[in-house]
Amino acid sequence: MILIDNFRQVTAQIESERGVPREVLISAIEQALVAACRRKVTEEAILEATIDPDSGEANIFQVFEVVDEVEDEDLHMKVEDARRKDPSVGVGSQIKVNITPSDFGRIAALTAKQVIVQRIREAEKQSIFEEFKDKIGTVLIGTVQRVEGDNYLVNLGRSEAILNRRDQIPGETLSVKEKVRVFLSNIDMTPRGPLLRISRSHPGLLKCLFHLEIPEISDGIIEVKSVSREPGVRAKVAVKSNNASIGAVGTCVGHLGGRIQSIIRELGREKIDVLEWSEVPESFIANALKPAKIADVTLLDVEEKTAVVVVAKDQLSLAIGKYGVNVRLSVKLTGWKLDIVSEEEYSRRQDEFKPKNQLSMADRIRLNQEANGENEEESGELSLAEKLKMARLKMEEEEASQSSEDEGLTIAEFSGIVGLSEDEIKAYAEECGFGTVDDETALSPEQMETLKSKIKNK
Repeated sequence: MILIDNFRQVTAQIESERGVPREVLISAIEQALVAACRRKVTEEAILEATIDPDSGEANIFQVFEVVDEVEDEDLHMKVEDARRKDPSVGVGSQIKVNITPSDFGRIAALTAKQVIVQRIREAEKQSIFEEFKDKIGTVLIGTVQRVEGDNYLVNLGRSEAILNRRDQIPGETLSVKEKVRVFLSNIDMTPRGPLLRISRSHPGLLKCLFHLEIPEISDGIIEVKSVSREPGVRAKVAVKSNNASIGAVGTCVGHLGGRIQSIIRELGREKIDVLEWSEVPESFIANALKPAKIADVTLLDVEEKTAVVVVAKDQLSLAIGKYGVNVRLSVKLTGWKLDIVSEEEYSRRQDEFKPKNQLSMADRIRLNQEANGENEEESGELSLAEKLKMARLKMEEEEASQSSEDEGLTIAEFSGIVGLSEDEIKAYAEECGFGTVDDETALSPEQMETLKSKIKNK
């Protein structure tokens, strides 16, 4: 038997100071005792150690299988010998023999110590990883421990992290022992232990500061929908109110700007624009580009998220911002690629700024020709085949509003819908066997469907 003095108090102290659970520590000591005794037995022998968690009494056992004929003395024990130690055992069962040495010796004690220290370190690393893993995406308060060139070593309690230059706010200088808020962006498990990735330039820091400083956000009354930053220069935050009686922007700014100023001070005087989020892309884009006054926003391609923003000439520089900061932040905030143009330029280039889903019939055919390598006629006149293409597209678009359940339309009205001349419609009517028709001849729903089918099949 080995008695470890003050075992209960020692394990409790290690658990509180280093965060290593008591069960893990006991398991580490048991493995250390087995490793220390391994020198006195063969490698094939099965050893087990037990420790009383209250008294600290430790014992080491060699495990044997009870057999009729012994093949390996390190693993087997004859049933007659086993029953002398425990009369209840039988063939096939296991018996444990206490082999605890009275004195471990210096080498054995050093081996046990090394194993215990190693296991405690591994357990401590895993404990730190588990603790900080749940804090990814949150703000931590640390203390600057020392300056290492352009980097800062920040103490976060049970662990330390390096605040690299690229993760710092440009122009900000921290001093030793200064308290600092950092954003935990990620954590990696390395052979040397958990590596915490911290940042003060990450947009997540600004979002978390809004949650900390504005109770309505933490309560869910107001949501932070999007954040974009150019650290140390400017930031934009889009907010939305879930309560019609509470203004999101005014609540976040606070009385005389009190709430937003505390966040600005934390970020080294970084300017922050708080704006209203909108489900309507045009409105959201216009809000994002404030303080510039936007004349119009046209969505060019919803799938590709491209849009053109029209502003007055005197608002152009304000919309773009100094060194392009305003438009860059707006692009990050909205997720849309924005082309800022003046009203004069928009008028000159209006044909370039037609939304893909709002092109005229002629434009659709022209684009289709260009895609197929076809040449447009110099005169700009459309051939009959091209007119038929236009008619088919027109009918597809008008089908919902002019269905087969209509009361009936005249030849003139029907020609306006499909985009063909009245004479062309009369010719198709005669081909369909409708007889002689004139401009005022009323077409039944069945006749209109027949004509539509005829035109589409041409």
